[in-house]
Amino acid sequence: MEKTYSLVIHPSESILALVKSIKEQLATEVGWFNSKNSVGHITICEFKATEKQLENIKNKIQKICDTLSAVNVHLNEFSSFPNGAFFIAPDKDSHKNLKHIMKQFHKSLLIPNMLKSDNPHLSIARRLKPENLAKANKMFTSIDLNFICDSVVLRQFDEQIKQFFVIDTLKFGDNPKSNIIQGTLF
Repeated sequence: MEKTYSLVIHPSESILALVKSIKEQLATEVGWFNSKNSVGHITICEFKATEKQLENIKNKIQKICDTLSAVNVHLNEFSSFPNGAFFIAPDKDSHKNLKHIMKQFHKSLLIPNMLKSDNPHLSIARRLKPENLAKANKMFTSIDLNFICDSVVLRQFDEQIKQFFVIDTLKFGDNPKSNIIQGTLF
């Protein structure tokens, strides 16, 4: 049976705690919102796979991770998308570095119907009504956070609680000469 998975970047524990606090403050002001209970993350991709397929995918993710090097990420701005998403954005250099990491997975993980995220951001809320988005923008105006991105996190969606949970953390190997062989995973 297929299950839903996502590959994400988790910031440091202190940033995760801060994001949780921001979500709670926002919920106090506007009520429940999409992503309220989600752990802070930067999405790389989402896909469906069977357990057997997942083993091949995890092996491929590890091979990609072996070629990647840790990067410093600076998150320095609250921002939003027209669809009601409210998030913390990386600075220009961090955006470029995160996008490079994301592209490595996008071009090498050839999973049918994979949903790719190509705009790195740390989500706070999704699908806020315009008036609630305005409140969020008024409540949160400045931020300055740093973390080292040295791994990716594989998560599985729990249909009962409607949340993703971590099933594996894969560290970067800092071995850029390692060969990645492109091919369809299934």
